[in-house]
Amino acid sequence: MSATQAALTQLLPLAGDTFDKNKVTPGLLGFIVFAALALGVWALMKSMNRHMGRVNFQEAPEPEAAGSPSSPSDRAS
Repeated sequence: MSATQAALTQLLPLAGDTFDKNKVTPGLLGFIVFAALALGVWALMKSMNRHMGRVNFQEAPEPEAAGSPSSPSDRAS
């Protein structure tokens, strides 16, 4: 048995006495991770909005097939 395993077997029962499993919270580390993710999503949305504003999309007209009527109203008659 290594020294690390011996220390863990002696210290874990002590932690079990003071550790309440019903009151576990993410703590400061959880808040920092959540805040970093939120900041990253905000930056990505801001970048996407900027890039979408630069898009100048104009749809090309559909090519007309040879022999087809020029307008849909001509087909009805």
